[in-house]
Amino acid sequence: MSTSFAHIPKVTTHVLQEMKLKGEKISMLTAYDYSMAKILDQGGIDVILVGDSASNVMAGHTTTLPITLDQMIYHGASVARAVKRALIVVDLPFGTYQGNSKEALNSAIRIMKESEVDAVKMEGGREIVESIDRILSAGIPVMGHLGLTPQSIHKFGTYVVRATEADEANRLIEDTLVLEERGCFAIVLEKIPASLGRKVAESVKIPVIGIGAGQNVDGQVLVLHDMLGITQDFSPRFLRRYHNLKEEIMGSVRAYIDDVKSSNFPNEREQY
Repeated sequence: MSTSFAHIPKVTTHVLQEMKLKGEKISMLTAYDYSMAKILDQGGIDVILVGDSASNVMAGHTTTLPITLDQMIYHGASVARAVKRALIVVDLPFGTYQGNSKEALNSAIRIMKESEVDAVKMEGGREIVESIDRILSAGIPVMGHLGLTPQSIHKFGTYVVRATEADEANRLIEDTLVLEERGCFAIVLEKIPASLGRKVAESVKIPVIGIGAGQNVDGQVLVLHDMLGITQDFSPRFLRRYHNLKEEIMGSVRAYIDDVKSSNFPNEREQY
């Protein structure tokens, strides 16, 4: 029986490590604004990811590439003002760390200083270790991200499951070990075979958070808007919709419209 960490006042990278050691699964969801983040935090979520998926669900872009560092800082700061318990991780956006470790450090420092969050997340393996080293040298915690890496979608050309072939699977395992050795405190694995997710989680001492990586990793993450059914045009196998807020919101909007049109709103009790 695992020990529950629900009582702790603040989730830290150390707490996540203890959760893995004691076998308690880590819960993680995205958030991009104050109101939603406050609900998630009060609900008991362990980790909030201020994901570059804001590019999709908040701004309407088809990929995560267009979102800027300034926009990620804005979203991160909005979330940080709401959260008391959860660990907050912000994605370093595309173009702010690849191939330039000095720029990577400057980007991470800006996020930490201007957003007041807890950590940053970066996509990639051995090709970004110089940037990871620089950021960690400043005392900034780094979460890795392997498997399907959406910032590299133009290289992949598709969102299909990654690492199904032995060569890519072996490279992913090697990259996981590299990220652990460099000092990443956790790793996200996206859209890989469940058997590989389990193998990776058993191979490293740091927590492994899955999104489409099977049930035998150390925790799970989903995009909040997908999980709540606000977005409906994205239905991968790994997504479980816990609600259909799109229909509920539309129903409320239509009822409001009807009440306004019929002069039923505001009524006598709703005016001064």
